[in-house]
Amino acid sequence: MTTETPPPAAGAVREFAMRFTSTPRGARLARRLVSHRLHDWGHPYGGSVNETVTLIAAELTANAVRHGHVPGRDFAVRLLAAGVVVRVEVADTRTERRPSPERPCPPRPDDESGRGLLLVAELADRWGVAPRTGAPGKNVWAEVVGVLAADEDRGDADGRAAAGGTAAYGLLGTTAPRRCAAPGGGAAPGGAVGCCAGQPTSCSYAGRVRKSA
Repeated sequence: MTTETPPPAAGAVREFAMRFTSTPRGARLARRLVSHRLHDWGHPYGGSVNETVTLIAAELTANAVRHGHVPGRDFAVRLLAAGVVVRVEVADTRTERRPSPERPCPPRPDDESGRGLLLVAELADRWGVAPRTGAPGKNVWAEVVGVLAADEDRGDADGRAAAGGTAAYGLLGTTAPRRCAAPGGGAAPGGAVGCCAGQPTSCSYAGRVRKSA
């Protein structure tokens, strides 16, 4: 089942959604379709946004197959783009094995897994996990703030990313990241966002740290 909105007017939300078989082949297909869709939406192959979001999608879909697999059930991918914000969501039907509500810890050198969410946390501007709506399971999501290739060509990418990021969060139904204060002052470990408000079932976390000019 595939759902896609037609090309929207400026400021609207683009959306692509599709279910995949919970197999490695399904995960590979999901990754390719995410990259193709981003290219069609103005984030070309080889561009930073396309590569970053595609890699995040690859990690999330691999986790859905490896850790969220339920026999006979698919996993679902939803891709959203509003302005300079791109959001990818991967939902599976397994209610347990939810990602820890902490910033992922680096795995030991001899560990064979555990690097996927660590990579997502580093690549995404923020990410989180929440229960699925209307069905059992969980939904792991990540957001990346970038720029469109056309803006880069005009040389005004930095300004558009800064101005458009906050507005685009509103279009996606979310709010711009805010950091929680840790006890005694300062930022919470891992840059936790939203969890101070008493939302243990739907927490989000800031990802990569951007250098100021």
